[in-house]
This record gives sequence, C-alpha cells and structure tokens, in this order.
Amino acid sequence: MDYEEIQYQMVLLEIEGIGVTIARQLLEHFGSAKEIFNQPNNVLHSLKTVGPQLISAKSDNGLFMDAEKELTYCERNNIQVLSISNDNYPKRLKQCSDAPIIIYYKGNELLNNPKVISIVGTRAATAYGKEICSSIVKELSVHNAVIISGLAYGIDVQAHSASINNSLPTIGVLAHGLDRIYPKEHAAIANKMMEEGGLLTENRLGTTPERRNFPKRNRIVAGLSDATIVIESAIRGGSMITANIANNYNRDVFAIPGRIGNKQSEGCNHLIKINKAHLLQSTKDITYLLGWDLKMKKPKPVQRQIFIDLNPEEKSIMKTLLNETNISIDEIAIKANLPMSIVSTQLLLLEFKGVVKQLPGKKYKVV
Repeated sequence: MDYEEIQYQMVLLEIEGIGVTIARQLLEHFGSAKEIFNQPNNVLHSLKTVGPQLISAKSDNGLFMDAEKELTYCERNNIQVLSISNDNYPKRLKQCSDAPIIIYYKGNELLNNPKVISIVGTRAATAYGKEICSSIVKELSVHNAVIISGLAYGIDVQAHSASINNSLPTIGVLAHGLDRIYPKEHAAIANKMMEEGGLLTENRLGTTPERRNFPKRNRIVAGLSDATIVIESAIRGGSMITANIANNYNRDVFAIPGRIGNKQSEGCNHLIKINKAHLLQSTKDITYLLGWDLKMKKPKPVQRQIFIDLNPEEKSIMKTLLNETNISIDEIAIKANLPMSIVSTQLLLLEFKGVVKQLPGKKYKVV
C-alpha cells in the first residue's frame, strides 16, 4: 500500500466541495493526489470551483496529521485501506463511475471472488421473507458465492446470519466508520462475519451512521456484486435505491414476487412489473441468467484465417475471449483496453460473423 499517496487522497476527500466525481477527475488529470498538492498555487487557483480550497488544504498540517493517525490506527487494527488507484481494489466496484476513492475493509480476501451476490430487503421482514432469504442463501452455498448486504435489521442481517449458518463468506457494507457497529445488537454477528467474510465502508473512523450515509452505502452494495436480489420491499426505501443503482450499473437485479396488496411486496412487484428485475422463483433463475450452470469447457480453437478478416479492435477482443471463459462486457473492455462503446459495437459485429456468442448474464465466449 502506498501510504503517502493514500494519505494525500484522504486529505483530498476532506476538502469542502470535492466529492467522488471531482476527486476522480482531478486524479485522472494530474495522475495522483500527491501531484495535485504539488501543483503551484497559480495552477490550483485556475481550478475555480475548488482551487481556493486546495490551496488552503496544502498548508493545513492538521488534515495530513489526522490522515496519518488514521492510517496508523488501521495498520494496528488489521484494517485494509484500499485506494481505487491500486490493483487490490474490488474490480467490480472500480467499474462504477461513482465508486469510492478509498474504502476501508477488515476481513478476508474475498472482494474479487468469482461469484458475488448482494441481498437486500425491508427492515420489517416477515417470517416468509426471512425463510425465503435463508433458503436462497443455502442454495447459493453450492456455488461458493460471497453474500453482500448492509448489516441492517430484517433481510440484511438474515442474509448474513444464513451465510454463516451455511459456512458461506459474507461481507457487510457499513454507513459509518469501522470503529463502531450499528446497530449495536449486530455486534456479535459482525464479529463472526470477520472470521469468514468481512466489513467494509468508505467512511473514515469516527463517522456516525447518519441518514445521508445510507444511500451512499447502497451504491457500494450494488457495485460489489454480479447481481442484486431484493427480498421484500416497500415501494420506497433503501432496497429500491439499491435496485435502481444496480440497474444503472448494468448489473442483473432479481426480485421475489409477493402477494398483491401486501406492503412488503409492493417494491418487488413494481420492479418486476416495470422490467427492472427478473422474477425470482428459485436460485436456478440466478445461476442460469448469470451463466453459473454452464459447464466449463475450453473454447473451440478458432481457425487462424478468421483473424485475417478482423479489424484491430476485433482482434484485441478475440484475444481476450480466447484467454477467458464466460467473460462480461465490462471485463472485456478492461482487459482489451478499449472504450465500452467500441467493445459493444465490435461484439455485435463478431456475433454477426459467427465467432462470438452472447451467454445469459450478459457474458460472451468464442464459438
């Protein structure tokens, strides 16, 4: 871990007016947080919206000392501080345009597990909802999936508890710092989670579970996973926010249908009705759409002469597909180092040529 660069990033994020979006723009433009603070004042002053704040922060030793103290605390307490500029940052989350610049994680190395599912739902879960949740988690244990949720009352804690009961790793995404657990009643299960899974947050130490932090937390729940399952939800609430964010991230969303007129079913039924969620009747629906049930077969060798008719972008995509099995369009874009718009167009052309096939779950393979 590059402590100095992370320290600069922590200070950058503490500056008023600089959120995730502006911070990422500044990092992309200057190359690093340290380089931002090394700029002469006249250069920073030209950044009219945040320039004066950056100039002021440069000479604020208190900000840098606070960041250094926090890094020391994290090191002593086995808390990983992961920067978006590092390779160990969760790959799925890094693909999201509003991904946190820094996340804090305490637990096992599971953030880039091959199979990750988020489960969310109402805090006022019914006995039926809890039973369905436990059943889904039990069936997912066959696939060694990691279960993500928010450690809240109701469906969240049920998902974590069911994961532990089925020896399945589970990660809780928090709306506060890692120096506390909220709600306090979930401290015991949180400790068990860190043995087989972990706890994660973008919030610095001392951050309290304020209401505005929960929607921000929800985007991380959606961004960390391959798909999000909604089990019981009112028409408005955190679960619906998470589902909408997952849709915006181009991730699959599943919802358990419920009885008409039941308040806890309104959200799920609405998502299915407007085609923002797949109707979930069993985990077979999940494993089929995500391609988990497909037998692992080596791609058939592609004749060398085929490549003669491919343009450079198509060749780059084909090389990526030949080295991978059942790879998503996001992963293709990253590995082929091509813009998403080009990858999408070229994949369609390759399908027309009969050398690439789209699989369930928006994944691709060589024919």
